[in-house]
Amino acid sequence: MTEKKLKKIGNVIESAPNTILVKIDDNQIFEKYKKDIQIGKYLQIREGNLDFVICVIQNIKASDNENSEKEKYIVSTQPIGLYSEVGFKQGSASLPSPTEEAFIIEEDIMKAIFNKDSELSFEFGQLLQNRKIDFHINGNSFFSKHIAIVGSTGSGKSCTVAKILQDVVGISEKKNIHKEKQKNSHIIIFDIHSEYKNAFTIEKQEKFNLNILDVDKLKLPYWLMNSEELEAMFIESNEQNSHNQVSQFKKAVILNKEKHNTKLHNITYDTPVYFSIKEVYNYIYNMNNEVINKIENEEQKPKLSDGSLIDDRNEYFEKILDFITPSTSKASKASNGAFNGEFNRFISRLDTKLNDKRLSFLLKPNKPDGSKYETTDFEDILKQFLGYLDKSNITIIDLSGIPFEVLSITVSLISRLVFDFAFHYSKLKHSKNEQNDIPFLIVCEEAHNYIPKTGGAEYKASKKSIERIAKEGRKYGLSLMVVSQRPSEVSDTIFSQCNNFVALRLTNINDQNYIKNLLPNNANSITDILPTLSAGECLVVGDATPMPAIVKMKMPNPEPKSESIKFHTKWKEEWKDITFGEVIKRWKKE
Repeated sequence: MTEKKLKKIGNVIESAPNTILVKIDDNQIFEKYKKDIQIGKYLQIREGNLDFVICVIQNIKASDNENSEKEKYIVSTQPIGLYSEVGFKQGSASLPSPTEEAFIIEEDIMKAIFNKDSELSFEFGQLLQNRKIDFHINGNSFFSKHIAIVGSTGSGKSCTVAKILQDVVGISEKKNIHKEKQKNSHIIIFDIHSEYKNAFTIEKQEKFNLNILDVDKLKLPYWLMNSEELEAMFIESNEQNSHNQVSQFKKAVILNKEKHNTKLHNITYDTPVYFSIKEVYNYIYNMNNEVINKIENEEQKPKLSDGSLIDDRNEYFEKILDFITPSTSKASKASNGAFNGEFNRFISRLDTKLNDKRLSFLLKPNKPDGSKYETTDFEDILKQFLGYLDKSNITIIDLSGIPFEVLSITVSLISRLVFDFAFHYSKLKHSKNEQNDIPFLIVCEEAHNYIPKTGGAEYKASKKSIERIAKEGRKYGLSLMVVSQRPSEVSDTIFSQCNNFVALRLTNINDQNYIKNLLPNNANSITDILPTLSAGECLVVGDATPMPAIVKMKMPNPEPKSESIKFHTKWKEEWKDITFGEVIKRWKKE
């Protein structure tokens, strides 16, 4: 780079680790380069003969200049990295001294920093400061680590997510560029508004297999749930006797799992094997009505109305039993069991859940032939999410028709199953001295709805599953893309594990401050531009980018498009002709 090419604007007057002040004495120079001296754009400041400190402009102000006819300007910048003959490196051990010259950053340097090379191979958009320069990131570093994408409503968040994912799987202008050879990555999208189906639906001749699981197709048998998910589903933790509910429910589930899986040993509450929730209901119902025989010299066991005694409470699974009436008479003495009447509300809640047609995908999932899923069907259940095994790069979990009260459980269960597969698959590969060759990316759209920073027991299951992926998933080829319009309301644990951030326009001051505190120090100042970004413009910061940059994303083609909420076929007919008055009645009843 020769001296004559450099566009000098002024000199350093103050230098500190986070701020370098540049004074521009010449008003003509300021006017000449005004379009390049704007907040968010870059300067290069001499640091030695050949090296330059690259800085981002934070603030510009006209200085008091009463004794001179020329206007003076002070440009406040933040150092980002050092550019030398060997290239660009973030951070710098040395800073320019006062009097050092400052220049408009040269286009050659910008291209050298951002253009495609062996590492920066994933095109992300164009630099907002210079649309001639394509902005590339390190794809391996971006997708192998966790990603946060944030932006207020209308900022272009969904289009940004869709465009990134289309580029990953090879969709461009409604064409499948990997038609002849499919990539081995797999993406699972938790789509809460049913908007991503359109973004990945292209013509059949393009041979792109999209796997969509909506409330009709999704099969998540309840017996796959772990203890926390089961209790979140069926137990009210704030009830006074919830500890008794948990103890008897746990006992019933374990006994029923053992009953239906006699060839398996060491079955626990969390073992993902079949059990009958209807039989567990019978057990709890009978425990709630149990009456114990107290006649002298007779066995003190549960006693039925026909006078027979129950030797084994496993009989409680089979049907609802009719117990003898409690009595203080010596000849027929009998008293209520330990839990008699304890579970009235628990039983009512179980009954309501079991008969709720909206929950059929969880509580009454059937195979295509109408039979129920059992332990031997575990592999088929798992394959519906691991689309690559069935030749699909994208699986969309359409959550729009999932009742809100089981949204957390649904997200938790799917996330946990995928994590467990990735964990065991990685272990299997490592035992053969091979690497995991099927990376997974879970996209959590509208994450604040099911992994919030604060919330009750209803969010416990999903938070635990997603936080576990955030902390451990990368070791097993499983990464997260957390998408939210309210980042300040999302779990701190999850965002703190994100290495790359894509921030679109944020209008809420709490969200702006939250993101600012999460980003590295060399990007703090540039976040001030977040409320002024237009749709599709974003700040990209993280391990995958050579330095923080404001980027204009291209529009995806096809674009995401919101659709009507899905209704389960088993119960949507009930609502087809319902009147407004009937809706209000049902609402009040619930």
